[in-house]
Amino acid sequence: MTRLPSREDILGWIADNPARAGRRDVARAFGLKGAARAELGRLLREMEAEGALAPRHDRRREAGGLPPVAVLEVTGADDDGDLFARPLGRPGAEPQDGVRIMVLPRGDGPALATGDRFLARITESPGPDHSHVARPMRLIGAGPRRVLGIFRAGAEGGTILPVDKGSDTVWRVPPGAMGEARDGELVEAEATGPAGRLGAPRARILARLGDPGAPRAISLIAIHQHGIPDVFPDAVLAEAEAAKASGLEGRSDLRILPFVTIDPADARDHDDAVHAHPDDDPENPDGHVVWVAIADVAAFVPSGSELDREARRRGNSTYFPDRVVPMLPERLSADLCSLRPAEDRAVIAVRMVLDANGNKIAHRFERGVIRSCARLSYRAMQDAADGQPDEMAAPLLDDVIAPLWAAWRAAARARAAREPLEIELPERRIELTEDGRVASVAFRERLEAHRLIEDFMVLANVAAAEELIDRRSPLLFRVHEEPAPEKIDALRELARASGLVLAKGQVLRTRHLNRLLAQAEGTEADELINMATLRSMSQAYYHPQNLGHFGLALKAYAHFTSPIRRYADLVVHRALIAAHHWPGGGDLTPDDVERLEATALRISEAERRSMTAERDTSDRYLAAWLAERVGSEFPGRVSGVARFGLFVKLDETGADGLVPVRSLGQEYFRHDAEAQTLTGVDSGFSIGLGARVLVRLAEAAPHSGGLLLELLEVAGKPVPRASARGRKPGRSRQGRKAARTRR
Repeated sequence: MTRLPSREDILGWIADNPARAGRRDVARAFGLKGAARAELGRLLREMEAEGALAPRHDRRREAGGLPPVAVLEVTGADDDGDLFARPLGRPGAEPQDGVRIMVLPRGDGPALATGDRFLARITESPGPDHSHVARPMRLIGAGPRRVLGIFRAGAEGGTILPVDKGSDTVWRVPPGAMGEARDGELVEAEATGPAGRLGAPRARILARLGDPGAPRAISLIAIHQHGIPDVFPDAVLAEAEAAKASGLEGRSDLRILPFVTIDPADARDHDDAVHAHPDDDPENPDGHVVWVAIADVAAFVPSGSELDREARRRGNSTYFPDRVVPMLPERLSADLCSLRPAEDRAVIAVRMVLDANGNKIAHRFERGVIRSCARLSYRAMQDAADGQPDEMAAPLLDDVIAPLWAAWRAAARARAAREPLEIELPERRIELTEDGRVASVAFRERLEAHRLIEDFMVLANVAAAEELIDRRSPLLFRVHEEPAPEKIDALRELARASGLVLAKGQVLRTRHLNRLLAQAEGTEADELINMATLRSMSQAYYHPQNLGHFGLALKAYAHFTSPIRRYADLVVHRALIAAHHWPGGGDLTPDDVERLEATALRISEAERRSMTAERDTSDRYLAAWLAERVGSEFPGRVSGVARFGLFVKLDETGADGLVPVRSLGQEYFRHDAEAQTLTGVDSGFSIGLGARVLVRLAEAAPHSGGLLLELLEVAGKPVPRASARGRKPGRSRQGRKAARTRR
C-alpha cells in the first residue's frame, strides 16, 4: 500500500488548497489509490473527531480563505512583542495579500519562537495589524535550536559543551562557523544540521559571551538561555530620560500623612508606602485606617509609548543575586517612581477602614502626592516592635510605627479567620562579594515585619479588584485555581504514609490543607509535607476573567502594588484611572482592553520564564559555592524520586542534587511513581520521598548548576548494596526486564 501522508502534510496541503479539501482531492494530491484511499478516509475522520480538522463541508471555502484549523509557522514578533504567523506552505500569505495572523499563546502552552510550526485554531478577527488570530493547539516543529555552551577549539573547527544541566549533547562547529570564538569562551550558537561524520550535530556560533568563569557570567547564562531582554532600546531610554516629575494639579495632597516605606535593606526601588492610624469614627470602635500608596507608574508610562511596549515585552523584572533585569529603565524605577523620603512622589493610594477584628469594611482610592517620612528596613521595623528601635525608627515609634503594628494585629486576626494556605518553606539567600563571587549561602530571615507588609498589600490588591468589579471595568485578575484532584489524591497518600490525615469526600478548602500542615509541624515529615503541598498546587496566572484565588482563599484578587516591576499592576492602575476619570492621563485605552487576554498570556509566560531563570542562576551559584567541597558529606532529605535516581535537598544550603540510580548498586531498582519510592529487586532496600539521608558530594558543575551525590546513609543506617555475585540465577537486569515485558 502506498504510504499515507502525515497529518502535518495533510493540514499543510488543505491550508494551501481550501477550495479542494475533500477526500478525493487529498487522495489525488498525494497519489493514493485503493486501500490507501480508504485508509486516508479513516485518518481524515479521526482528525475531524479530534478537532484537528474541520468537517468536510466547512473545509470547502474560497481560495485564499483560511480553514478553522491549520498548521502555522511563526514569522516573528512586532515592537509590542506580539507574535505573528503565516499558514505553512503559503510564503505569500503576508500583510500584502490581506492575511496576517496574530498568535494568542496558551497560558500553559510552550513558548513559541520564530520558525516554530504549530497546529492552531484560526478565527477571523480584523484588527489594525492583523486579519486573523490563532490559538495554538500543539507544537509540531521548532525553529533553529539555540545552544549556549563552552567553546573548545580543535584541529578542524571545534566543539560546544552545553551549560544546560538537562543536556549532554556535544555540538560540532565547522571551521567556517566559529565566528572568531576563542577556546574556553562562553558562546551562543544555532543548530545547523544533524550528526555528521564526527558523530555530533553541527552548530554555528552567533555570539561570544566572554569568560564563563567570570562571576557575572552565571546570571548572563540564564539571561541568554531564557531569552530575557536585558538591553533597553535607545527610544525607550530617551522617553524615560524625558519624563518629568508630576505636580499637585489634579491630585489629592496626601503629604500631611506620615507614610513610610518598608523594604529589604538593600532595595533600590521603593514602590509602596504605608500609613495607619486609629479610626475616630464612633461607629467603628477600636477600628483602624490603613493607607497603602503605590507609585503612579501609569503617569510616566502611557499606553502605546515605547516605554509601554518594552514593559509589556518584558512582563516583569527578573532578579538575580548579582543584578536585576528591570521592567522599566532606572530613571523611572529607581528615581521618579521610587518613593524616596522627603521627596514629593505621585501615587495612587487606597484608604482602607478595618474593624476591630481586621475585616475591611470600606475603602477609597485617590490619585495623589505623598512625601515619605522615612525608609525603614524589615529588620529595623521588627526591632522597633521588639522595643529596640534604631536612630531612624525611634522618633517614629509612637505616631507612625505603633499604629501600623496595631492595625496589622487586627488584620492578622482577619487573615487567620479566612485561613489562606500557610505553606512555610525557607527561602534561600545567596550573598556575593564585591567582585561577584559567592560569600555565603543562608536562609532568609522570616520576620513579622514581612507579614505586616504582605498582609497590607493583599488588602490593597483585594480592594483594587473589588473596586474595578463594582465599576464594571476590564482588568487583569491574579488567578489561582484549585489543585487537580489527582495531585490531591497523591498528597493524601503521602500524608497517610507519613501517619497523617488529609480528609476525603468534601470540597477542598485551604483550611483542610492547613490542618495537614499543622499535623506535620515539628515532625520528621514537616518539610516533606510542606514541599508536597506546594507541588500539588496549580500555578497562578493572569486572566481577564475572575476565577478566584484558591491559595489566598479570596473570591477576587488583582495585582496593584508593584507597577514598577510587574506589567499586570500597571494595567490595573490604568483601569483605576479610567474608572475614576482622573485627570492627568495614563488610563486604560480601548486597544489595551481589546488585547487584555493576549497581554495576560504574554505576562504569565514572562513570569514563568523569569522564575526558571532565577532558579537556574541560584543553582549555578550554589554549584560554584560547593565546587570546593567535593568529597564532603552533607545531611539532607529526599525531595524527589524518579526512575533515573533520587533528588536530595541539602540541609545546609537548600541545594538540590541528584543521586543517580546507577550509583545505588548493581541491582535493578523498581520505581513506584504513585508511592514515590525506589526499591531494590535483590536486596529489598527501599527509599522514598522525605527520607533523611547522608550524602557525599561527588561532582559540582557551576556552568550547568548540576550536583551529583553519592548516597551513604538512610535514616542513620548504611545503604545496603547488592552485588552481582549475590543475585539469584536467571534474575539478571535484562532478564527481569524481559519478564516484565511478557507480563
